[in-house]
Amino acid sequence: MTTAVNIVIPNWNGLRFLPDCLASLQRQQFTAWQITVVDNGSSDGSIDYLRTNEVKLIALPENRGFSAAVNAGILSSNAPYIFLLNNDTELPPDCLHHLLKAADALPEYDVFAPKMLSFHERDMLDGAGDAFLRGGAGYRLGTMEKDSALYSQAGPIFGACAGAVLYRRSLFDRIGLFDEDFFAYLEDVDFNLRLNRAGGKAWYVPEAKVYHIGSASSGSKFNPFTIRLSTRNSVYVLLKHYSLVLFLRFLPVIAIYQFCWLLFSIKKGHLRAYCQGMAEAFTGCGKMRKKRQELCLYDRISEAEFAACLSKAEHAAVASIMRRRCEQSKGNSLLRLYQRLF
Repeated sequence: MTTAVNIVIPNWNGLRFLPDCLASLQRQQFTAWQITVVDNGSSDGSIDYLRTNEVKLIALPENRGFSAAVNAGILSSNAPYIFLLNNDTELPPDCLHHLLKAADALPEYDVFAPKMLSFHERDMLDGAGDAFLRGGAGYRLGTMEKDSALYSQAGPIFGACAGAVLYRRSLFDRIGLFDEDFFAYLEDVDFNLRLNRAGGKAWYVPEAKVYHIGSASSGSKFNPFTIRLSTRNSVYVLLKHYSLVLFLRFLPVIAIYQFCWLLFSIKKGHLRAYCQGMAEAFTGCGKMRKKRQELCLYDRISEAEFAACLSKAEHAAVASIMRRRCEQSKGNSLLRLYQRLF
């Protein structure tokens, strides 16, 4: 049988998650796939375990980050579809079937995002496609919201979380692989921005479900490692994708987001990690601006269209945040003011 889908799973000391993840893949109704696990220098016995399973193993000698791992997996096969999947996930048997069905029906789309649900609370959303915050970050639509009819409607989205997503292989030939300078965190935000700049499209497939634990590799959602890289990569996103005109146009919302992120980092007790991230961002300024010049060669939409695209994506993100806060009985007066002003 010809391989149609290369399932790429990055792994770093994830032995405790691999059996359930791989078992759920073996139960898929759609069977024309191969599994490629890219190990990032694990020391927990992952490699020995993987060698006893029917997977293609790419063993990197050290932890080179999420981007480098998935890039190695993508390049390892000529299958027409790439399904990126985190190791801390479980898939119902019909997940790939629904994603491939959508891909066959929508040839004009390049990216197909499943409905991601909490592994432990399966009526809670982990993400229903990705949006964007103009201050320099992505936002998973629906995250921490109760699943509802609203998130059971298929439709176009800004982009997808790289934790579970189906790509057409040809997309990487057009816009490139994941940026390895990001190492981890926001590399999919950068990819989603490149997708939209190049005129690509993403589609949300709610029938395809993925149950996700989350923050498995880093150990917790917020720690010095995640704060440092998220801070640096947020600035990288701005440097790489905003012209001076666009930066000045969005300067108020950039300042608001970055100030709130600083306060959040202080609240979590990670000011030092935040400062380290900012220092690394300053060091990488020249490299990111050079990449911006290279990206402009592949743009398929105007800067005005790109700005409108980002504003639309942020509107979707803020609406989702407000729904979550309503569910938690929190007020939204500041967010409503933000919407009116910006």
